[in-house]
Amino acid sequence: MPQDNVYPIIYVRGYAMTPGEVADAVDKPHMGFNLGATRVRQSWDGKVQKQIFESPLVRLMKDYGYTDAFSEGAELDRSIGLKTVVIYRYYDQADKEFGDGDALSIMAAARRLGKLVENIRKDLVGNQVVSDSEFRVHLVAHSMGGLIVRCLLQNESVASGRVRSSIARVFTYATPHNGIDMIGLNVPAFLSLWDINNFNRKVMAQYLGMSGKPRSVNSLEGKFEPDDFFCLVGTNHKDYEAAGGLSRRLAGEMSDGLVAIENATVKGAPRAFVYRSHSGPYGIVNSEEGYQNLVRFLFGDVRVDGILEVEEVPLPGKVEEARAAGKQVRASYYFEATVSPRGAGNYRLTERRRETFSAVLRKFDEMFRPNELGISAPRSPVLFSTFLDSSRITVERGRTLVMAVELAVSPTDYLIDGKLWFEDRIPGEYLFRDTIVLRLTPQPDGGWSVRYILADENQGDGDGRKADQEGESYFIPVSSRKGFKARLELKLSRRNQS
Repeated sequence: MPQDNVYPIIYVRGYAMTPGEVADAVDKPHMGFNLGATRVRQSWDGKVQKQIFESPLVRLMKDYGYTDAFSEGAELDRSIGLKTVVIYRYYDQADKEFGDGDALSIMAAARRLGKLVENIRKDLVGNQVVSDSEFRVHLVAHSMGGLIVRCLLQNESVASGRVRSSIARVFTYATPHNGIDMIGLNVPAFLSLWDINNFNRKVMAQYLGMSGKPRSVNSLEGKFEPDDFFCLVGTNHKDYEAAGGLSRRLAGEMSDGLVAIENATVKGAPRAFVYRSHSGPYGIVNSEEGYQNLVRFLFGDVRVDGILEVEEVPLPGKVEEARAAGKQVRASYYFEATVSPRGAGNYRLTERRRETFSAVLRKFDEMFRPNELGISAPRSPVLFSTFLDSSRITVERGRTLVMAVELAVSPTDYLIDGKLWFEDRIPGEYLFRDTIVLRLTPQPDGGWSVRYILADENQGDGDGRKADQEGESYFIPVSSRKGFKARLELKLSRRNQS
């Protein structure tokens, strides 16, 4: 029986636009999954640090014992095992020496992906590696590859229910789940040159088999469990060099250089934000951050969700005076959260920051007066969904998982009766900022011992204080002398490994 959620991994590469890019893709055996990197930017400050990342493929081989499916120049020409990476080479069809020279449509590529899944099933079941009922695969996709995967999962005319139920988990890097926008406009449906209209929302709704005429297309519509679908979002537009830098200028700052941050997630699915561009030397696939999120999501056994329940936000003195005098005051707030597991010296699992345009933004009324906006409950900021792997804990460290959350809260500009307030305004002022070290220890009864340390003023290697428990959630009070007050809610769950 498969253990620890180890299944074959199928990698689905992203979009190749021009004939030259198609030829370049076809010439690479592993379609880019073998590409590494030697440089990493220290976030948005522009500094570069030397760091050798061998590639996701090599790391899966070294860390987890995976191998590829190639043998003596052929694909799937031998019996494969559970720890196999299979490269889905759907662009071979677009090469005149391998195919007819025409790129497959999204639906055609998804159909062939379904056939590949069945071929892998036939091999593993036929060789008694797994039973038919146990057979599963993981799908890992970059960019447009994620749309091919969604077409397979959502369009019932593309693959059988047997194929769809064989998909254990899906991980996407920088996929335009809600299409691609340039200068704020969705790419037009008539732009069929090089299949660019694959990223038009009306066209996407058709090949995804979505009902009606949805305005947004980033929903799985109940066809696949969102908890088993992970979205990794790039936030570095500066280092994307495609089209001589034209793409990043048209996509804008709130993007990875091609895909807008707001378009790169699926509704209800866990996601992480990393300071990486869509591709290239600082790309999202060939990154330590990408790999660490990938393996924790596929093989990890613990999920931690962090939500901030805001109780009080202070107003500057003169803004409070204006509010007390009956003037209309409007403000929004940035919530920044960076998460790192113990031992992560050169990567972060997720970082949502103002400087990378990825911080959570909430209006005052969303948090404190939801009825005035027609919503039933306050919109508390969801800060992170992080996956951890207890098998990485050494014997010396016992059973405790340790992670750090850098949390910061700051206001936007204040509007008083519709006018910006500048007087005595201090740019870059924070209402709260601290690093919270979390110590999570599983208990025999299935619960958790959750302890925390506010590390900006305390040593981070102590035992800390015990978090309050209410039902299945754990709460950590956070406050500042300025008057900010909130509770960090933690939801912990063990994941089914079968």
